[in-house]
Parts: sequence; C-alpha cells; structure tokens
Amino acid sequence: MSSRRQFISAAAALVGSAGLLAGCNKKEEAVVSASNSQEKINWKLVTSWPANFPGLGTSANRIAELITQLSGGRLTVKVFAAGELVGALEVFDAVSAGTAQMGHSGAYYWKGKSRAAQFFSSVPFGLTAQEMNAWLYYGDGMALWEEVYKPFGLIPNAGGNSGTQMGGWFNKEINSVADFKGLKMRMPGLGGEVIQRLGAIPVNLPGGEIFSALQSGAIDATEWVGPYNDLAFGLYKAAKNYYAPGWHEPGTVMECMISEKAFNALPADLQAIVKGAIRMVNHDMIAEFTMRNQKALHDLEKQHGVKVKFFPEEVMRELKKVSEAVLDEEAAKDPLSAKVWASQKAFRDSVTPWTDMAEGAIIRSRSSLIRPNARQCSSRSSCRVNGQPASCNAR
Repeated sequence: MSSRRQFISAAAALVGSAGLLAGCNKKEEAVVSASNSQEKINWKLVTSWPANFPGLGTSANRIAELITQLSGGRLTVKVFAAGELVGALEVFDAVSAGTAQMGHSGAYYWKGKSRAAQFFSSVPFGLTAQEMNAWLYYGDGMALWEEVYKPFGLIPNAGGNSGTQMGGWFNKEINSVADFKGLKMRMPGLGGEVIQRLGAIPVNLPGGEIFSALQSGAIDATEWVGPYNDLAFGLYKAAKNYYAPGWHEPGTVMECMISEKAFNALPADLQAIVKGAIRMVNHDMIAEFTMRNQKALHDLEKQHGVKVKFFPEEVMRELKKVSEAVLDEEAAKDPLSAKVWASQKAFRDSVTPWTDMAEGAIIRSRSSLIRPNARQCSSRSSCRVNGQPASCNAR
C-alpha cells in the first residue's frame, strides 16, 4: 500500500501542475467557479483486458483510482474488464457511442475504423517507448492522433507503454523465413501484415482467448506482450520456444480514449485531473514493465524450462525488409495514414543516430562488462560474442 500512496502523491503533484497550466489561458473567475463545483459525476471505463490483468488491466485501474481520488470523489470512474460491459474488441465503439466515457485498449485493434489508428500503437522496427513519447508529446504525434479520432468523437491519450515486447511463442523452431509458411499466428496490426507476406496466417484474438487457442492447436504461435504478462497467462504451458526480439512492437503504446462530449462537459479542473492522471500512468507503466519483465524472464527460464531464442539474422533481415514495404503500402492507402507515417518515419530516422549513440552505445558497452558472452548487435556492426563475429542466436 505504501507504493500505491507514493504513486498517488506523485500523481497529485503532476496533476496539480497540469491544472495550473490548463488554467493559464482561462479567465481566473472561470477557473475558481469550476474548482468550487461540487457536482458528483460517474464515469465508466471499459477495457480490452481481463479483470486486474497485470500491467495492462491494473494500469486502467490506476487511471480510474487516480481520477477518483484526486477529484475528491467529484468524478468517480468505475472500470469494466473485457466482457463485463462490452467485448474486448468493442471498446472503441462503446466510447464513441457514449456507452462508456473512457476506454483502455490498443489503437492497432481499430484498423477497421481508421487505417491510420494502427500507427499510434507500434510499428515494426519503429519507435521505442521513450522515442514514442517524444514524438507524441513534443513532435506531431498527439495532434495527428487527435485528428484521426476526431470524426469518432474521441480524444486519444497515451495510457501506458509496455516497452519492447518479445517476438512470440512458437510450437516449433524458427530457423529460416520458410518456417513462417502456413504458420497460424496470433499477431494483430501491422506485424500481422508482415508475417502474412512471409506465408503465415495472422489471427486477431483478444488476450483472454490466446492461451486456449495455443493449447488446442487452433493457432501455432502467438505474440502477446513480454515475460511479465506472458508468465501471468501461462503461455509457457502451451509452447516452449520463446523468441526475441519483438521486432513488430518495439515500444507499444496503450491508449486511454475519452468521449469528447463527456470530457467537454467537465469543469476545467476535472479536465486537468483526467489528462494528468492518464499521463502519469503512461509514464508509470514502462517503469513497472522494466522491473517485472526481468524477474518473469528468469522464472520462465529457470523454473519452467522455457527456451529463449533469438530470430536468426536472415529472418530479421527479411522481416525488416518486408516491414518497410508493408508500412509504405499501408500508408499509401489513405491520405491520413500517409500523413501520420510520414511524420513518424521522419522522426524515427532523425532520432536514431542519437539513440544509437547514447542509450544504444552505453547498453552495448555495459553488456560486455556484465554479460561478456551475451549477444551484442547494433546498427553499426554485425553480431559479436567476445568481440568476434557470431550468429545472432548467440547468447
């Protein structure tokens, strides 16, 4: 409970600052009037996750809890897990229609609503969590996301980031590109388009259906998130080959959408609380995943006998090549997608030299000290072990 209280205290400071900024351009008397309002408001928040699911579902819970507590109960938010009010893949429609005022999900589920939506989740070989936040908050990202969701009466927000994910669970080894042929794999979004080009059959399933599908043989492989969430789902019981890296989702954004109508009806101080709480949780999630993933990975390997492998270099080269083609082709299908991808691609290409020079370089150097036999790869050199050229499968 102490960590939760610290989280609330930190959020209060952040939201207090957000409230101050929100009021800067408004008349003082309007802000005072809004702050004094004692109207009790009840909101519903629907999610695409099972109830209290670690990291994803619990982050939705934190958003609701923060809003409720920071507003002093003036705005109470109740969370509904997938299937409790609407289905996991019905969140977008529910918030757009006003069935709920908020929704926590992943934007890549809504390709059928707008092709451009999927670019705000994660793209193959795209931005990391830190880079994604930079593009959203200090680049064109949020303005473009708002433009995409505006016709649906929705206000998008980054509601968490899982960081770089794992490449997935497979019931057979992936030794070459040919091993994707005929493979039925749960992989939504743009990653699914890529593996389809390699002969796989992408399947879009909500999280709650993944384990049973993999265990029964309805699918041959699946990606979900990473060690923390994959351990919680027990995916190691259905497949033992666990591959890295998560080329398809290098920094996956969870979204927290808000009904524009409901948001605009709030007084200014509650609007600031809602926005500030979501932003706080967005930054908190990557910290939690960084902490939890390393322990879960250890448990998967040491306690459950999971074989952690790296995709062969040949496979990674082909995935990257096909990914670039898929992204350009998807973007060309409508003007808004083209606009979003052009912005994100330009930011990726401009930020990569700095990321590689700064974090990339120190991580590679640090790894050589802590794990001298670990696989080391960079955009500037081939894979090496102990300074010598090696296969990308070396660990």
